[in-house]
Amino acid sequence: MLCLATAACGSSSSSNDKASSAGTGGPGYPVTLTNCGQTVTIPKAPSRVVLMNGASVAEVSSLLALGLGDRVVANTQSYDRSEVKGRADAIKALPTGNVKLNDASDIPRETMLGLRPDLVLTPTSYGLDAKNGVATRKDLSSVGANAYVSPQGCDQDTSHATIADSYQLLRDLGKIFNVGDRAEKIITASRKAIDATSAKVRGKKVPRVLVGFSNTGDDFSYIAANGVFNDILAKAGGSNAFASASKGPFANVSKEKVASEPVDALVVISYKDADPAAYARKLFKEFPQWPAAKNNRFVVLSDSIYQGPSNDVAVDRIARMLHPEAFTNG
Repeated sequence: MLCLATAACGSSSSSNDKASSAGTGGPGYPVTLTNCGQTVTIPKAPSRVVLMNGASVAEVSSLLALGLGDRVVANTQSYDRSEVKGRADAIKALPTGNVKLNDASDIPRETMLGLRPDLVLTPTSYGLDAKNGVATRKDLSSVGANAYVSPQGCDQDTSHATIADSYQLLRDLGKIFNVGDRAEKIITASRKAIDATSAKVRGKKVPRVLVGFSNTGDDFSYIAANGVFNDILAKAGGSNAFASASKGPFANVSKEKVASEPVDALVVISYKDADPAAYARKLFKEFPQWPAAKNNRFVVLSDSIYQGPSNDVAVDRIARMLHPEAFTNG
């Protein structure tokens, strides 16, 4: 579901030559951290990074936010959209080599080993499981590469993910690349922005929100139930109307159940969709009894609603949609 199709790879020593001076080796290395129960030792700042797909842009967006895009030799992550100006174009501009994804929608084992990475980033352990036709940690170790699985991705269950996990991803990458000061600067700014937004909506009525995907067809077999979505909603002064519909991150809900809920607002998550607002218009026509339909209350988001460096943007956009009166002065 929502698997990404853009693939990328690159080679050449020129990528290494252009790598920023910060964290290129020497002092600060080796770096050791624990990842999914594995001890990972980084001997020097990685310069040939491969990003697994995993229907994510958290990893590539975090690298770009940290100024590390020149370390990427193969990227398979893209939504074609971003709430952050210039990010979608920056992702599109990363090295590409026509990597063909396998049936599991990720980089095949032999292709991965041929890329000669020194670090592989994957959203979940799915990207390191041999049964998915991908390279394992042992395979990667044989070519001198380390692997890192993003927070909450070890058991492939992101239902407990929060904004704090986005910060942990930044911190871990900051440690791996010896740019921890950059990571902390981003985290501090994000926390400050979220705290300011939350303060404006604190004490107000909490609207019930449906978080849906604009390109899932006509059913409700894949709506957001738990995970970072809910943390973002809470900090924006809202709640997930379908949080109890599943213990996992996504829920399969009947049309009757959707119709019976007094949905106050809609968050549309867009992935490679030229007109995601059409999804909101369709639902409002189908469920005119919703307060959301009566007030035409919705917002379209893409990368900021997921794990990544820009959750503060999602909190702000949602809060302004739910509580416009709290932002009349800016």
